[in-house]
Amino acid sequence: MQRSKLIIIPVVVLSMMLAIAAFLFHWTIDRIYVPEGQSLQLRYKGPLIFGDRIQAEPGMWAKEGQMGILEKMRGPGRHFYCPIWWERKLVDDVVIKPGEIGEVTCKLGKNQEGANFLVDGDIGHTEYKGVLRKVLHPGRYRVNPYGYTVEVKKRIDFTSGQSQKVAGWVEIPTGYVGVVTQLSDNQATGVKKGVQEKVLPPGNYPVNGREQQIDIVEIGYRHSTISVEVKHDQLGETVVDENGEPQISDPRSGIAFPSADGFPIHIDFTGIWGLMPDQAAHAVRTFGNVDQVEKKVVLPQIESICRNNGSEYKAVQLLVGSDREVYQKTCLDQFHSVLDDKEITLLYGLVRHVYIPKQVREPIQRAFIADELKLTREEEQSTAKEEARLREAENKVELATDTVDADTEKQVEEAKAGGQREAAKIEAETEKLVAAIDKETEELKAQAVTILGEATNEGKKMVEEAKSDRFRLAVDAFGSPQAYNNWYFATNLPDNVELNFLYAGEGTLWTDMNKANGGFGVRGIIPLKSDSTAPTQQRPAR
Repeated sequence: MQRSKLIIIPVVVLSMMLAIAAFLFHWTIDRIYVPEGQSLQLRYKGPLIFGDRIQAEPGMWAKEGQMGILEKMRGPGRHFYCPIWWERKLVDDVVIKPGEIGEVTCKLGKNQEGANFLVDGDIGHTEYKGVLRKVLHPGRYRVNPYGYTVEVKKRIDFTSGQSQKVAGWVEIPTGYVGVVTQLSDNQATGVKKGVQEKVLPPGNYPVNGREQQIDIVEIGYRHSTISVEVKHDQLGETVVDENGEPQISDPRSGIAFPSADGFPIHIDFTGIWGLMPDQAAHAVRTFGNVDQVEKKVVLPQIESICRNNGSEYKAVQLLVGSDREVYQKTCLDQFHSVLDDKEITLLYGLVRHVYIPKQVREPIQRAFIADELKLTREEEQSTAKEEARLREAENKVELATDTVDADTEKQVEEAKAGGQREAAKIEAETEKLVAAIDKETEELKAQAVTILGEATNEGKKMVEEAKSDRFRLAVDAFGSPQAYNNWYFATNLPDNVELNFLYAGEGTLWTDMNKANGGFGVRGIIPLKSDSTAPTQQRPAR
């Protein structure tokens, strides 16, 4: 028995030491702390002595029991993984700041078929290798760098021909839309490669530059003008001839063409046009951008339409008359038709000025001035006639005014006289009514005095009767007039009266009263008869 105890004690001690050592090993060697903003990446090394050493499939994450890097990382906190079987590595979180995006590339998974390199899904839920369609928005992300790489980008500018495209964090301001160019087909949504008809309204958008590129297109109206260059003096003022017509400095400027009778004509033209949101995609697909629309369509069509139509008119027709209005309308209609076919909105097109050669313009202007002078003289004669008619009408108006004033004054006087008669009549009737009312009032006053006197006398009578009845009832209540008088005398005595009782013998009343007044200072003395039973001392009573 003693020998068994000697064996058990060392075994227990050894077991306790091993347990303590295991506990210390677990809380020092095995334990690893992951701080905030980091994650723990784990790689399984395999069994040390016993067990199968199974390698993970190449290009794939290690599954449970396989040697390799695990897909799931551990977050901040305390973890216990023995470094003998596990390789532990702290990895910083990926932070995407405001105004940035994160383009994610998946390095593990199956290879995609064909030329498609974009991958559907999120981080940790991908099946194929490639670039994820979905980008990372601003925020903090736990990303395993063994399987994913993240490229942080802001706004990215691309040049495609003469078009400037953007991706990354795209901001579309007010007054603009975003035309989307899809770089590859998206089987999940059914979107095909190319320029999309649906545009992006103003706002902020995270755009994957590997999948889409955005053209920011201004919408609304703008103007395009083709003007003739005129001469200017040193002060910057326009130089004009004797007829006030500006002088051309560059004959090649503006819209120049020969008229039907061979004279050189120059024209200023302004077109107000623009792109609406539903037209932006067609403009980008066809022309590249808004500037190209102006250079390739608007300006060439202005010159072509104005030149071709203007050559059919003589110089005189373009200067005066209804033919110039016909020319303006024809140019506008044709301009409308061309821009509508190209899905461009035209608000208005205006021929602002036509420069006619001096040798054509001066005779026409002289004739026009002569006609205007003739018309002016005719208008002056018509004006004089109208002025005479006006004077005659004014005289008639004055005569009618005087007549109306006299008639009005007569009617006013008649109305005043009638009013005065009616007022006198009303006043007399009023005085009569007042006298009758005064008479009736005096009669009522006399009646009131009589009634008041009778009521006063009756009231006094009733008061006196009530007083006498009160004394009668009081006497009846006390039983006799003497009892009532005693009660009335007792109730009317003052509260501070003092009574002194003293004994006085025969013939000593007045001498005893003097003693009482001097000794007690009382108001009244009640003498007591000489009696052997009467008290011999004086005492006050109240």
